[in-house]
Amino acid sequence: MSLATAIPSSRSTTNEAHLVPPPPRHAVRAAYAAAASATIGFLPLHVIWALGIPLFADPDLFRPWYQDGGGVYLLTLNLLALLPAVLAVALIRPWGLVFPRWVPIVRGHRVPRMLLIAPGAALSGFLLAYTAFAAVLMPLQWDDPAAIFDPRTGIYGIAQFLVWIAGLAIATRSYACRTRPNAS
Repeated sequence: MSLATAIPSSRSTTNEAHLVPPPPRHAVRAAYAAAASATIGFLPLHVIWALGIPLFADPDLFRPWYQDGGGVYLLTLNLLALLPAVLAVALIRPWGLVFPRWVPIVRGHRVPRMLLIAPGAALSGFLLAYTAFAAVLMPLQWDDPAAIFDPRTGIYGIAQFLVWIAGLAIATRSYACRTRPNAS
């Protein structure tokens, strides 16, 4: 296995090549942990809720919330959770460096660095802010009779989000360092 991957210039599909070192093992593990957290960690409970099942929720409060747009919100949230999983894996795979053959128009062209770095950094920051908000909100809702969802689900959610945040941040930083011009 080569120590670097040759990728064509973003300006052309000629044989101009930039050598990009492979991701370090810790970045690969972090990226897959982030992708798993976004899918295996996040989706199961949220899919159950999106199907209208009030697991770990107050059924009397859940049903009206669900019918008043909560179901659409949950479906959207589930679909959006797939994007960060793909992003995390793209940060460590060759298709995060060069657009694959099946992508029309840009196939074979170098993926612009900021196309992955900006969303990776922004999402890490957003998820961190959201997790901090949830950590503050959880104890406030602990005995609140108006809470739709059982606040104890936040304990799992916060832990799962911390894995997601750390994994995505590590993979994004690694990608940024590896793809920096003259980094090889």
